[in-house]
Amino acid sequence: MRGQMMDYQLTLPTVLRRAETYFGDKEIVSRLADGGFHRTNYREVMRRSKQLAVALAGLGLERGDRVATLCWNHSQHMECYFGVPCGGFVLHTLNLRLHPTDLAYIASHGGDRAVVVDRMLVPLLDQFIGETQIEHVFVVEDGYEELLSGASADDWRDPELDEDEAAAMCYTSGTTGRPKGVVYSHRSTVLHTFGVMSGAPLNRALGEADTFLPVVPMFHANAWGYPYLAAMLGAKIVYPGPLCDPNSLLEDFVQEQVTWTAGVPTIWMGILQVLDADPARYDLSRMKGMLVGGSAPPRSMIAAFKQRHGLDVCHGWGMTETSPVASTTDLPGDLRYADEETRLDYTALQGIPLPFVEVRARDIDGNEILWDGQAMGELECRGPWVAASYYDTPEQADRWTADGWFCTGDIVSIDERGFISIQDRSKDVIKSGGEWISSVALENALMGHPAVAEAAVIAVPDEKWTERPLGVVVLRPGETATAEELREFLAGSFAKFWLPDRFEFVDEIPKTAVGKFRKTALREQFVKQSVPAS
Repeated sequence: MRGQMMDYQLTLPTVLRRAETYFGDKEIVSRLADGGFHRTNYREVMRRSKQLAVALAGLGLERGDRVATLCWNHSQHMECYFGVPCGGFVLHTLNLRLHPTDLAYIASHGGDRAVVVDRMLVPLLDQFIGETQIEHVFVVEDGYEELLSGASADDWRDPELDEDEAAAMCYTSGTTGRPKGVVYSHRSTVLHTFGVMSGAPLNRALGEADTFLPVVPMFHANAWGYPYLAAMLGAKIVYPGPLCDPNSLLEDFVQEQVTWTAGVPTIWMGILQVLDADPARYDLSRMKGMLVGGSAPPRSMIAAFKQRHGLDVCHGWGMTETSPVASTTDLPGDLRYADEETRLDYTALQGIPLPFVEVRARDIDGNEILWDGQAMGELECRGPWVAASYYDTPEQADRWTADGWFCTGDIVSIDERGFISIQDRSKDVIKSGGEWISSVALENALMGHPAVAEAAVIAVPDEKWTERPLGVVVLRPGETATAEELREFLAGSFAKFWLPDRFEFVDEIPKTAVGKFRKTALREQFVKQSVPAS
């Protein structure tokens, strides 16, 4: 016997219609490069999205053609988020922090036919466009407006897409090998939005009355899906534009009365330094929470925000391949009444999977690990918004198991409650004397030292132990610390064989395009100075 429900397609035009019908007057604010603000609303953004869909069809683009964006976070970029897929085309966000060589490969491999670009980023586009098939270029501040002015929203018709048709594509940042394309369907995008909405703590704390500011860039991983989430709920949304320094963001939080924001840990570490220097300068009393992902935030940072400024950090985990949010952390039931240290311990974990995302972890021999919080293995996941393959990259098929699970490359432990704890990336975990050492755990502990601003831990070759950990540290201005002091600081929390044999003090740790520590560069710099056998 089959059910008798409607065969209703999960596509983005439904989200567009909902936003303009029920939340048309809700504000959408964009910070401009000159520090000013541009203000519009959902009704206007969705009207212009329809114009964009009509205009792209008028250029001769066909269903499924890719339209790239090379833009900061602003309302015109949001118009692309809706107008491109709601016209039957595929949104392809280009990461403006990547090298032009990578961008040339990504735009060419993705088959982009058109691009919408901010004027300040045209010089970057000029460095690689000649190696692509891009035919049409629309600069946001002029050509894009001309494109829209020649089309009428009244001519837009829902293309009645199949929910499995592509809505958007995004490429991994390519830290190992060529960047790889992930193609999101309309169905996966809609379900991801529902999943994020139903996971804690947003399931009980985000609604139409809120104001959301995504610091996470719209040019990577679809801004973690938050533009679609805000539109579905009708929340006011504030885009920071190119001004993502701590003071500009804090000004935005205060002026626009932001209640939720989201970004990578390096953003929040900078904001914490500003707040610590002048705690009374910014009134953040309306802030409900800061969503942090991209890499594991230090427990010390989470504690500092809560204890010194009364601000809650909500930690999550995901990847480009998981659309990207796959798990979030919140304190269920009894844990909300636990002692402060226990609450902080759980807040620093990567949480439990969102509804309909399933996880498991397997050790080096392929056996599923015990959920005891101690055993470590590679995290695997599956779900309706988890990629089943990369775009046109058959040589990467081994990232999926024979029974269809995605191998994330993250080494984790999972406790009895199902809370995930990222221990390392498989390529970064330190294999010393037959044991695994978590570089992430050491880094987060080091960043709890009062003299340390940033810390990265890498593996260096060792004749006796195969690999040993080396700590790379940036000290806070005016602070001092010795290698022995840092080793002593760690000794109370880790086994002796975990402690780094050597520390290097540097002015800056290189970072990837999405703000993570670029350990490949550190390994290139320090591997020749490896620790001698002892």
